[in-house]
Amino acid sequence: MLGVVNKSVQAFLSNHHGQHVWREVAERIGIGPEGFEAMLPYEERMTDTLLGAAEAVLDVSREALLEDIGAWLAMTEPMRRLLRFGGADYWEFLLSLDDLQGRGMMALPDLGLPELTLQSEAQGHFTLIVTGGIRGWGAVMAGLMRAMADDYGALVLIEPVTDRDLPAGEERLTVTLLDMAHAEGRRFDLALPEAGRVAV
Repeated sequence: MLGVVNKSVQAFLSNHHGQHVWREVAERIGIGPEGFEAMLPYEERMTDTLLGAAEAVLDVSREALLEDIGAWLAMTEPMRRLLRFGGADYWEFLLSLDDLQGRGMMALPDLGLPELTLQSEAQGHFTLIVTGGIRGWGAVMAGLMRAMADDYGALVLIEPVTDRDLPAGEERLTVTLLDMAHAEGRRFDLALPEAGRVAV
């Protein structure tokens, strides 16, 4: 797995909770404060160790930590743009989730994103199947999807499926789309902001 996953956790801790929190986590897992290299490969157990240390320092459950990370990631502009390109509204965004892993692998083949499968159960009711090597991707997706609902202005109910008979490595979320136009969404332009354009 590429270090960009661990680097994202590092950035979340530093930016959302402060450098002092990241330094304590880094000390607990025995790495320097400079942290991870985004493009270097790391074993999955390092990610597990990193998350365990963050749980202890912040005194939160892993599910709560990962959900917060998912919501934070969705609001970083590069990730938000990637997600918003999935559709003009939240319905189209949901339908685009099946392709998210493929889009990520096209950019970074060793990134290690989970496989996502969206099943339509009834009008406005879906099940998202999240299959990945590390426990907790479902919580990351729950946070990301809740943040994107706010971004689109949609009212959505997202709940984890707690069935213990799920196959190993699989997590599920139920998604109920209650109101597509519950609030005004954040502005989104297909064109990059002026500051992001390259002069020629």
